[in-house]
Amino acid sequence: MITFQSFVFYLFAVILVAAALGVITARNPVHCALFLVLAFFTAAAEWLLLEAEFLAIALVLVYVGAVMVLFLFVVMMLDINLDRLREGFWKYLPVGAAVGIAMVVEMAAVLVKPAFSLLPGPAPLPGAAKYSNTEAIGKLLYTQYVYPFELAAVILLVAIVAAIALTMRRRKDTKYQNPSVQVRAKAKDRVRIVSMPSEKPAAPAAAEKTQA
Repeated sequence: MITFQSFVFYLFAVILVAAALGVITARNPVHCALFLVLAFFTAAAEWLLLEAEFLAIALVLVYVGAVMVLFLFVVMMLDINLDRLREGFWKYLPVGAAVGIAMVVEMAAVLVKPAFSLLPGPAPLPGAAKYSNTEAIGKLLYTQYVYPFELAAVILLVAIVAAIALTMRRRKDTKYQNPSVQVRAKAKDRVRIVSMPSEKPAAPAAAEKTQA
């Protein structure tokens, strides 16, 4: 018998899958970002149903409230050529489909047979009133899952450095200013006073004699 909680869970799951499909199938980048916001909200609702309030609040505040708003502003401010983005779709479709199928198989293997998991599962969460899932998540991250946590941190650091390196490169067709050079500038470097001797116009008689 399906309970009300199970019905709500599957309802949000269907919305989440539909929003994820909308992210990868929508033609307009703004619509893709809005579909992703919907996916984040429904995922947060799923976390609430699983009694993981901290993860739900973090997902809404960090991703929806900060990251996705920034992405949406960037997408709306940039002049994105949609025709150029669609180029090469069928070329990379087999690779993307293979990666997607591999991820589905891995997730199904973990859900069906937990013995395939490389790490032992977390301890069952008690349902006491004074229980804090935030404290439990912190203990799991920094004790049992400390190495995957550090590996994820290193990967994110490499991604940040790569993004900075890609955006800070100097382009030949872009004008840029060097603040350090501007600060060291002096008045004598900007204005140069040239002293030139004054010249008197020649007299008319002298000019006619010179022409003769």
